[in-house]
Amino acid sequence: MKKLILLITLIAFSTLTNAQNKFKKVDNWLAINAPKMGGRVVLLVYQDGKIVYSGSRNDLSRRQKMVNRFIASRTGKEISNDDFTADTRQPIASCSKWFSAALVMTFVDEGKLKLTDTVGKYLPVLSKNGKGNITISQCLSHLTGVKSPELKKSITDMRSNNTMDDAIADIAAMPMEGKPGTVFHYSNVGLQIAGAVIEKISGKDFRTLFAERITTPLNMSVTDFGTGKVVLPAGGAVSTANDYVKFLVMILNKGTANGKRVLSEASIKQMQLNRLTADVKIGYMPQEAGSLGYGYGEWVMGNNTVSSPGLFGSYPVVDNDKKYVAFLMAYYIKNDGRGERYKELNTLLNDATK
Repeated sequence: MKKLILLITLIAFSTLTNAQNKFKKVDNWLAINAPKMGGRVVLLVYQDGKIVYSGSRNDLSRRQKMVNRFIASRTGKEISNDDFTADTRQPIASCSKWFSAALVMTFVDEGKLKLTDTVGKYLPVLSKNGKGNITISQCLSHLTGVKSPELKKSITDMRSNNTMDDAIADIAAMPMEGKPGTVFHYSNVGLQIAGAVIEKISGKDFRTLFAERITTPLNMSVTDFGTGKVVLPAGGAVSTANDYVKFLVMILNKGTANGKRVLSEASIKQMQLNRLTADVKIGYMPQEAGSLGYGYGEWVMGNNTVSSPGLFGSYPVVDNDKKYVAFLMAYYIKNDGRGERYKELNTLLNDATK
């Protein structure tokens, strides 16, 4: 019996050691890059039914602490100088887009909405302003043709509204830069419209729908879209690394989680289909996106990998070939070299998850 216990102990120790060695380069990457990513980062990697890597760095400089306090005072967001853990709640900016697109697709799965439906059917003010023929598909893929203000102004304008109807009225007054479906303009517009549509269909507010259809079935107990007067589907969510990984695992598992089907496999496939065809003009795309494609709420990166990075540096990824997901939680604004940093991390993760 003693020999058996010793053998089991040795096997467990060997397994743990091998796992640590596989991710040694990832550890080094975190140490080198944490100062460039706000001083605090958490990275979780899930594969084969479990978390295979959990790493963090907490090295805030005095200047970074001052910047965080300033941002918190100006925005009222949940920002502190405490160490990051996998349960730290942070604003995740455009990582929210993946959540919102998934929420809209639950209505498609139920037959309550079609991707080809035009938004004027539900929001007459858009029809009155020549935008009623935009489809739900175009809303989810930034192909509305609406010329949105630059991101900072757009967010400020959205937050100044008192109701979702006010937000849609603002969008209705925006100029067009091309026919719907022909111009890609990465913005808050499309998902705001889609969010308003599902509110009209259901008679419920966006936050309630998100809780009922996404966070509750996925046991994401600390993820929500805040308490502002008007929800921002394209960038208003707050989450943790642990919670976001639960969502990514559902995406990896083709729509299922905890024995429940949250999204159909067909919807997962639609979300990951690149809509940036050769005939689509680029109106605006973040510089770090490079030549990536775009589906519904997520970037299509090639090699069967999808992602939806946020303005504040958080980075989710699903690798359908290697069968792993990862979520990097960070909080910083300066994005110099961010795209290359993500590529380097992807390479290291691919090596570690072989």
